[in-house]
Amino acid sequence: MRRALSVVLATTAATCLVGAVLAPGAAGFAAADRSSPGTAVDLRPGDRHQTVEGFGFSSAFQRATLLHQISEPQRSEALDLLLGRDGAAPDILRIGIGGQSHDTYDVMLSIQPEDPGGPDAEPQYQWDGWDNGSVWFAQEAEARGVERFYGNAWTAPAYMKTNGSAVRGGALCGLAGATCASGDWTKAYANYLVAWADFYAQEGIDIESIAFTNEPDWTASYESMLFTPAQAAEFTGIVGPVAKRAGYGVVCCDSFGWEQGKPYLEALRADRRAWRYLDTYSAHSYASPSATPADTNKPVWMSEWASSASAAGWNENWDGGLGVSTDGIVMAEHMHDSLAQAEVTAYLWWLGVSQGASASLIQADVAGDTYRVSSRYYVFSAFSRFIDPGAVRFGVEHETDGLKVSAYRNPDGSRVVQLLNLDPAPVSTDIDLLSPVTTYLTDNDHDLEQVDTIATRSRGATGLELPARSLVTLVTGR
Repeated sequence: MRRALSVVLATTAATCLVGAVLAPGAAGFAAADRSSPGTAVDLRPGDRHQTVEGFGFSSAFQRATLLHQISEPQRSEALDLLLGRDGAAPDILRIGIGGQSHDTYDVMLSIQPEDPGGPDAEPQYQWDGWDNGSVWFAQEAEARGVERFYGNAWTAPAYMKTNGSAVRGGALCGLAGATCASGDWTKAYANYLVAWADFYAQEGIDIESIAFTNEPDWTASYESMLFTPAQAAEFTGIVGPVAKRAGYGVVCCDSFGWEQGKPYLEALRADRRAWRYLDTYSAHSYASPSATPADTNKPVWMSEWASSASAAGWNENWDGGLGVSTDGIVMAEHMHDSLAQAEVTAYLWWLGVSQGASASLIQADVAGDTYRVSSRYYVFSAFSRFIDPGAVRFGVEHETDGLKVSAYRNPDGSRVVQLLNLDPAPVSTDIDLLSPVTTYLTDNDHDLEQVDTIATRSRGATGLELPARSLVTLVTGR
């Protein structure tokens, strides 16, 4: 396991105390809702932006079964790290809804693998209480404090689609422009999705919402299904009332790129029925990065991103110096940009755990009966562990080249400031915080470790010495 793994759960590191206890209402700033004159990093708590719903990742394609195969105590150690409140502390778990007729590793078995006899036939659902390992993983997550679960389908079963296959695209039979000899499967698919969520309720897991498509604009060799923006809006209007009656929300549309997703958002808004039933808008960050806001007041999720690790192999580095896209510092910048520029309300990494050359947070080594932890895990934890659901991002002003800063106020009044120094040189600056500050450092030599040499009281504010190429997390009021 990685050299600093024990740091994740350690509580013995020093807390850096700067300044004095503030008067009631000062809330940790040099003055209530005002900056201290002359600070280089100027917090603007009155400049409120989005409310953060949380952070999460997916357990799709049987990845959770990898941890299940590892023996104790390593299994519980890995689960605590990945799901625990003192670990990565995710808020949201994205569960794959299977569409395949078999259950070999890296596919997801459907709850109705075979055609029941047409779209109007009595459903023949099959429930095994395991669901590709996701039921067990969701139960482990819930036991460790994860409260939000939603289902995401990559495809409908093959017999519901125009191409007769669970893979390589194809459209849902019955949508505009998608006619099939077998008939209109749109209502059957809506009922199928709700049945899947109902099965989870039997296992003690409350599914909050359902996403009926994943990357509807990308034909993949794995489980996939295509929707045009108009078709996505059409089906939202079909599945919406069915899901609502059953107590579930609707998430759409998980385009494979942030900008590519915006035509889907426009189509949903243009369709009054679809807009009525849409609860959350979602898109991925592959074809284009999540760096601009989506034009909606509904919740906006960056629901998947992870750089490919195939060329570099399993990479645990924070900053390897070679520009490898799976370095932790790359993820840190993506998380910052998604929150501070795209103003997402939730950020979901692709996989929490996988095997081999993966960009997951943790690698499961089944053959070695162990696991490994990447720097990406510590980056995710820096945001998810300290920025609580319901936190409000507020404005920050500064003019330091190479420095990216975002700030958040949690529901309990505590503040979190993330300072990402992308410059190859250290940065000396100050910030208008006065209350006791706990400082965490993530870089090549520290894995989200508490340190006492970065933040010091300086001229009625907090002086900061930010190491080169580092993420510094400041927490006040906890």
